[in-house]
Amino acid sequence: MNEAIRQLAPQAMWNNFADLNAVPRPSKKEEKVIQFIKSFGENLGLPTYVDEVGNVIIKKPATQGMEDRVTIVLQSHLDMVHQKNVDTVFDFDTQGIEMWVDGDWVRAKGTTLGADNGIGVASIMTLLAATDIPHPALEALFTIDEETGMTGALALKGGLLDGTIMLNLDTEEDNELTIGCAGGIDVTATGVYSTEKPTHTNAFQIGIKGLAGGHSGIEIHKGKGNANKLMNRLLLNLSRQFSFEIASIDGGSLRNAIPRESVAVVVINDSNVAAFQAEILKYDAILKHEYQTTDPNVYAAIESTEIPSNVLPQAFQHTLLRSVYACPNGIYRMSPDIAGLVQTSNNLSRVLVKDGTYSIQCLTRSSVDSEKTDLQYAITSVFELLGAKVEYGGSYPGWTPNPASAIVKLMSELYQERYNESALVNACHAGLECGILGTNYPKMEMISFGPTIHGAHSPDERVQISSVQKYWGFLLETLIRIPKK
Repeated sequence: MNEAIRQLAPQAMWNNFADLNAVPRPSKKEEKVIQFIKSFGENLGLPTYVDEVGNVIIKKPATQGMEDRVTIVLQSHLDMVHQKNVDTVFDFDTQGIEMWVDGDWVRAKGTTLGADNGIGVASIMTLLAATDIPHPALEALFTIDEETGMTGALALKGGLLDGTIMLNLDTEEDNELTIGCAGGIDVTATGVYSTEKPTHTNAFQIGIKGLAGGHSGIEIHKGKGNANKLMNRLLLNLSRQFSFEIASIDGGSLRNAIPRESVAVVVINDSNVAAFQAEILKYDAILKHEYQTTDPNVYAAIESTEIPSNVLPQAFQHTLLRSVYACPNGIYRMSPDIAGLVQTSNNLSRVLVKDGTYSIQCLTRSSVDSEKTDLQYAITSVFELLGAKVEYGGSYPGWTPNPASAIVKLMSELYQERYNESALVNACHAGLECGILGTNYPKMEMISFGPTIHGAHSPDERVQISSVQKYWGFLLETLIRIPKK
């Protein structure tokens, strides 16, 4: 299946991508890919260094005639989001990604593809291995754990890199030059409750499934359905009509992915079964109507299941549903200064309630730190009213745009020259590592770009083949035009 990928142009880059995708590399479990990249650099005879947390740095001298140019840092992250369809049997810890060509796109078979940020990694590998591509001195920085905390970038020490310009290869539209991004923080509410024995006699599993999901930063403005919010809406509305007991709720997975699925187990009495099932069918029709554009495959379903051993107390169930209902989700504020840019948002990414414990996870983003804190406290207030313990983690800064920098001017002019149109120079609502890396390298100019990737952080992830070719040519020409020291 992956052999067709290896025949695509530029062939060396696609071969490196295929080799990379054969290595399991989910976030937090990057040991194999760290060793893979380390061996890659060492086998080329290039100076290769692995820091204390697993970031890999490989340095390559300038090609002949380019020795007087500024040293360039090329940066991408090694980890990938691990998401799969519910009916896909796949182990991200042991298996390589199965890819296929779909017209002008490369996709994966039922899983995330890893083009985010594997295309960037493969591009850097290709430049490191090439003997016929002119370039200035290169410092390749491969960071770890970008997708679930940016801990690699946060831990990178100053003094390891000499470059004064960094090209971050992690943007997902080939007509964009990104020069700023949002910061973020994880907000987690946890607690315990006293379980009770179920008093009703019919148990059902309710599912909200078929949502598109996607990147909780760059796609948060698209109005996609959030499975956790939609499940909670259903349960709260049902509670206004029926007496039932919730045994468990399990929705979402990763903080940086818009939740695609949620499952709840409930118990009701005999007299309510038919009416209860009918309400689920009504809600299914509502979802299909409301989300026909953004999530055309969404559905609500109900099926019988075994009687659970315990359920939530009614008082806690009442408060829990209202707390989740009140939790902000989606866009909190648009930027008043940059048209179309989401300034602050929240993703209610994970709801797990079962066997006397609960955990509710959010990823809050903003390009304005004070507003990020405001939303963080709004979420905290909601769950403190539930009696939860609210904790914060994974905080990282935003990246302040510098549109006057020399590399922005150079690449903007080059884009206009090559494609006879202006590049979209912007900031994004995703979390890029540039802002973090800039704390220890404050004089380094940075810019982010890449090929067109759609559906990142979901099994619909795909990368456009023609766009990769466009991006690759743009990258090579950029390296040729890097200014002298």
